[in-house]
Amino acid sequence: MDVSPRRGLARRLLTLTAGICAIALVGGCAGQGGAGSGTASSAATTEAAAPQRSTNELQTDYETVIRNVLPSVVQIDAGNSLGSGVVYDNQGHVVTNAHVVGKQKTFAVTMATREQPMKARLVSSFPQQDLAVIKLEQVPKGLRAAKFGDTSQVAVGQIVLAMGSPLGLSGSVTQGIVSAVGRTVSESPAGGTGATIPNMVQTSAAINPGNSGGALVNLDSQVIGIPTLAATDPQLGDSAAPGIGFAIPVSMVKTVADQIIKNGKVTNSGRAALGISGRTVLGDNLQPAGVAVVKTLKGSAAAAAGIRTGDIIVKVGNSAVTSITSLSEVLAAAKPGQRVKVTYVRGSDTKTAEVRLGEM
Repeated sequence: MDVSPRRGLARRLLTLTAGICAIALVGGCAGQGGAGSGTASSAATTEAAAPQRSTNELQTDYETVIRNVLPSVVQIDAGNSLGSGVVYDNQGHVVTNAHVVGKQKTFAVTMATREQPMKARLVSSFPQQDLAVIKLEQVPKGLRAAKFGDTSQVAVGQIVLAMGSPLGLSGSVTQGIVSAVGRTVSESPAGGTGATIPNMVQTSAAINPGNSGGALVNLDSQVIGIPTLAATDPQLGDSAAPGIGFAIPVSMVKTVADQIIKNGKVTNSGRAALGISGRTVLGDNLQPAGVAVVKTLKGSAAAAAGIRTGDIIVKVGNSAVTSITSLSEVLAAAKPGQRVKVTYVRGSDTKTAEVRLGEM
């Protein structure tokens, strides 16, 4: 299954189907007369009322979360595409996806609670993690920053809401659950940054084009992730696979955004790197068989370990490397400074080197 960023407005006819979730309440019906009928009626009424209260409480929770968070979710017009963003602080910084801002430097930002767009400029983009920060040129009165949660508290089964501007429909909300945590997902370079992102939050909340950069929110009104990807099924012509979306975890969002706001760029990504540029090579069976080193960066981890241009990396640690994507996924699970054994082919010889990983 492939995954691709849900960026911008689709250039084709799209059918919007409204999904309706119905909750059926089943209650008893008391009989006529008899000494016990009053007790039976009371018990049945209590049994029927309990689910009713629970349903009303859940609806109230939804409405409260939407009131608390939606004013902090914005629509971003990047010229040839639309995306979403989340107000990060009271100084007018907005966090979004790098693939939403693309190569643009200026943007039109529309709040869910305002009709007129505001001007914003790019602070910095970090495509390696598909995150970016933009800043409003003028901070409007009453600007409300979102509250950001704790990645360690995100659990499978939690109810979540996705907020953003799918298909340009600003202020839209969908609901689902956290389906899985700790996913490592590689973006498609087509329309995205091609990044491999670790520790993604998988959700069943619908993520459509334009949701990218918005907010995945728990019932405590806390942002726990930035919706970024939706899975696609090649057997269905690369159309979206319903109920499989991914969000960048809030821990990484805060790490990247805080550095960009303070330093104007990311100075410590926390992501491991070999320090090479490479390309996927095919074996005799015409299947991906390794990563050829096109260039080693001066002073990089690979260069220090003696890996050079023309070598073909086939394994890192105990993990086979068959393509650029598989190499990225192995490195996404590692840490800077970690020592790993890299197996590579040079000419007709297979060699190994102990590499102390650098930082992306």
